[in-house]
Amino acid sequence: MRNEQIMKFPALSAAPDFSHAFTLRHPDIDVSVDREEALLRLTDWHHEILQSELGISPAHFVTAEQVHGCRVAVVTESGGGIEKAADGLICCRPGIALGIYVADCCAVYLVDPVTKAFGVLHSGKKGTEQNITSGAIALMSSNFAVNPENLLVQLSPCIRPPAYEVDFAASIREQARAAGVRPENIHDERVCTSSNLSRFYSYRIEKGKTGRMLAMLARA
Repeated sequence: MRNEQIMKFPALSAAPDFSHAFTLRHPDIDVSVDREEALLRLTDWHHEILQSELGISPAHFVTAEQVHGCRVAVVTESGGGIEKAADGLICCRPGIALGIYVADCCAVYLVDPVTKAFGVLHSGKKGTEQNITSGAIALMSSNFAVNPENLLVQLSPCIRPPAYEVDFAASIREQARAAGVRPENIHDERVCTSSNLSRFYSYRIEKGKTGRMLAMLARA
């Protein structure tokens, strides 16, 4: 059952020294509640995936508050927690897992196989308008000497036209290219989260009373 409840991306799976997962809808957890309660109900299962798939303890798991902005936090400590007022996380330390919750917005994974720096971003309509992707890439360059040409960029499933009027996934791909990422290193399965409610949570379709997929990324 677990393989049916998580998604893995070939481009990230091929990157040495990194582990990742993207959780899908859990068929047995009722999430027809507000965000805080839904995340509380999903926490134990998310922590199970974190440990079984990434080999990381919840004590070393960092998430972002996700305020629909463009602030990206640099994670330097091994302790877990929530980065306040942030929608993106970047890191270069092994043994730390970064996480972003989404339910129509896009989770953007960033991996540099050369410097071993990595990051995850929450980029929906507002975050994309504020170009969080380019900001994160610039921050990775200044903090970890990342060359954007080496970066792997992976977009998660997210809501897309015609279910949503804005194609922010297309904008994210273009922003990554404009930031110096090679086109062949930008990956997107182009899956819409509204297309299959047995597989994904969709904030728009379920009118806010739903769960969250969790994008997790760690350096081994």
